[in-house]
Amino acid sequence: MRYQISGKQIEIGQALQIHVQDNLGGIAEKYAERPTDANVIFSKSGSEFVCETTVHLSTGLTASAKGHAHEIYAAFEASSEKLEKQLRRYKRRLKDHHHHRKTPIDVYGGASYILASPDSAEDDAEPETLQPIIVAEMETKIPSLSVGEAVMQMEIAGAPLLVFRNEGRDQVNVVYRRDDGNIGWIDPATK
Repeated sequence: MRYQISGKQIEIGQALQIHVQDNLGGIAEKYAERPTDANVIFSKSGSEFVCETTVHLSTGLTASAKGHAHEIYAAFEASSEKLEKQLRRYKRRLKDHHHHRKTPIDVYGGASYILASPDSAEDDAEPETLQPIIVAEMETKIPSLSVGEAVMQMEIAGAPLLVFRNEGRDQVNVVYRRDDGNIGWIDPATK
């Protein structure tokens, strides 16, 4: 597994890097079949340290967790506990469904845009144009999954929605969490 351990405006020592690699390696070995890489970012927010951990698996799942604490090691421990819980749930769900993917998930490229929200002071004023202002543009990955796998990945990642390519129909679909707590599925009709 490849590790990328870095700090935002703080220095990360060799001992912390070894500690992170040992702990994440143990978690990945216990719960994940084929982890590909791990990204750990430490930062400081006020008097607390923040640790953001993301692990990518060859099955296409991306598990991420964030931990806060007054000490940097404790922030990593909080993050790794949350990550371990996510991977444990993922492994249990795979066993419950008796579904083991033999091949890695296909991933397609797509564009992702962040649009500027209108200022609250200008709500009464008529906009000059109906074109939104693009704040950021980046590339995103769209996995090829079954609907069940998409729901599982969305829940494990804690995301409000997931855009994916439906394996059965080879079309782009969306699953999302509804306000009533249920899961919605958008599947465009073919004509």
